[in-house]
Amino acid sequence: MEKNKLAVVAVSGGMDSCVTAAIANQNYRLALIHINYGQRTEKRELRAFHDIADFYNAEKRLVIDFGHFTKIGGSSLTDKSIEVAKADLNNREIPSSYVPFRNANIMSACVSWAEVIGADAVFIGAVYEDASGYPDCRPEFFEAYEKMVELGTKPETKIKIETPIIHFSKADIVKKGLELNAPLNLTWSCYQSEDEACGVCDSCAFRLRGFEQARVEDPIPYKIRPRYD
Repeated sequence: MEKNKLAVVAVSGGMDSCVTAAIANQNYRLALIHINYGQRTEKRELRAFHDIADFYNAEKRLVIDFGHFTKIGGSSLTDKSIEVAKADLNNREIPSSYVPFRNANIMSACVSWAEVIGADAVFIGAVYEDASGYPDCRPEFFEAYEKMVELGTKPETKIKIETPIIHFSKADIVKKGLELNAPLNLTWSCYQSEDEACGVCDSCAFRLRGFEQARVEDPIPYKIRPRYD
């Protein structure tokens, strides 16, 4: 099937954004964008981004540096004086890994690029399961953002904000990735390690539990692999 439409997809290098790219790839030509924001695993995530872009033979790719996040601080991902907390999957408070208003910043770059290159949609792999900790992962946030895009771009610009996995569990994301032959082995989710995933941060824990619930072995290396079921 010929793909006449172009989509900008925000790809962090993690599992969620990889599966989101796989979903977008079904109907759109891909323009993949990655944001470096001074996170602890910046180099490893960037490598994962390029590996995923190569896998999908992305028509366009763009890497942007958001150095202001390290200057603002307030997150264990961007401020090394704040410890990355051990996983607590029952926590309903905003965790130290929350990067203040990160998704709004990421989306601004995506929309700007989408308007310039004539893309029809912007995809982001936000997951509502994370919303208790990350307020910028809520569906209503993206609904409001789409309205802002409509008001803040040229009259002829029509950009749809797509969040195809927002209501998925991590197990659902794993299963969808396998269904679409997404390269999950190329992804990286750990918050604090760039060689072997730590296995104990929130991101590793959610990922490992998703694979356990999907009854599939996670293909990336871990220092330790606790069970989180």
